[in-house]
Amino acid sequence: MKTSMKTMSCLLCALCLLFAGQALAADMIIGGDVTHTVGKSDNLYRLGARYGVFWKNIARDNGLDEKQPLVEGTVLKLNTRKIVPRVIDNGIIVNIPDRTLYFFQDKQLMALPVGLGAIFRNEYSDWKTPEGKFRITGKRKDPTWYVPESIQIEYALKGKPVEESVPPGPKNPLGKYAIKTSLPAVLIHETIWPGSVYRYMSHGCIRMLREHIEQLYPLVEVNMQGEIIYEPVKIAQTQEGRTYVEVRTDVYRKHRSIKGHLLKLLETRGIADKVDWQKIDRLIKEESGVAEDVSLQPPKGSPLDGTTSKAGFTGRIIDYFKGKFRKPEETTRPKL
Repeated sequence: MKTSMKTMSCLLCALCLLFAGQALAADMIIGGDVTHTVGKSDNLYRLGARYGVFWKNIARDNGLDEKQPLVEGTVLKLNTRKIVPRVIDNGIIVNIPDRTLYFFQDKQLMALPVGLGAIFRNEYSDWKTPEGKFRITGKRKDPTWYVPESIQIEYALKGKPVEESVPPGPKNPLGKYAIKTSLPAVLIHETIWPGSVYRYMSHGCIRMLREHIEQLYPLVEVNMQGEIIYEPVKIAQTQEGRTYVEVRTDVYRKHRSIKGHLLKLLETRGIADKVDWQKIDRLIKEESGVAEDVSLQPPKGSPLDGTTSKAGFTGRIIDYFKGKFRKPEETTRPKL
């Protein structure tokens, strides 16, 4: 697949997937190999935010010098393959190590890169994005930002101007769209700092690019259920008997040993002796966030290519506007 800045406005970052006519699988692998033609304003951080790919992966896979600007017109290869951490019928799942929001509706899945809470902590506040179940309690276009007291204290300590509220406009950190959750002080919102998406730089909120939240906002309903989870290691098994593993950085340092955690997950599935531990050791060292086949036995057919799968674990990358996501006002109501 080849994309450019002109076509990105009508593509959902190569991660909008349609599973029509079948239930979502218990284990699901999405994404795959895509190409991107560098635009005038592109840089590694922005591409990472748009596609949900670690910027260092982009540099490594394309032999780029991280310190040099991208050359307009260059065609880059990106691997977006990842394992969906949890599959539900309807609602929202955010996996913190993924930096990805998964939106489920009627046998369809939309996966969108997000920015999450910084590791920074002081005596007044902890900016980490919290785990937990939530529901959507409200939505607002052109929101006013009521600055939390903890952020006012931070600004004062840094000598920045302290404001109690910021009206709608180009200087409002919430951007044009904000979705309120039942978790204290956690919003899903656009950001005026696009370079912070797919990174850990927020005060706990979930930041999104405008091109992404414009697609999500009309689909989200008040009282929709969701959950923020923390799973740096993910496993998927295909119907062909292949095992895929994906390892992410334990950014909030919640696990004493990632290898030990992964071993427990594999033992629970009864497949700890059926995987290549040399490959797994490499994945743990790299923490690339790319799902790879770690099966001991060589595949009988073609490896998973990220675009098709007999087992139905990947979906066809589609133009969002060809999808059939149902907006709240389109909900069928019984006649009275």
